[in-house]
Amino acid sequence: MKGKENQGQVAQGESLTKLTNEELEFIQNGTANYKAVKSQIGDLEIQKIKLINQANEIVEAFKNNEKFLITKYGENAVINMQTGEVTQKTQEQK
Repeated sequence: MKGKENQGQVAQGESLTKLTNEELEFIQNGTANYKAVKSQIGDLEIQKIKLINQANEIVEAFKNNEKFLITKYGENAVINMQTGEVTQKTQEQK
């Protein structure tokens, strides 16, 4: 049981084993790079949420404008998106 009690401890007279500089540098750089990537993912998620909110605002503005245009031009109005010309649906188009 003594072996388990002393795990991770160095007994007197024993030398510490250290990572090579390359091994330590790899771990340090890898950890730093991983943290940077995680931070960038978080930033992208925040940006994604902002863009979704903007899209929802645009949709809401379009809905409100559609209600206004229906009130002004009628439910059967057909708007040409290139010219802005408003015509009414014919019986054949309904």
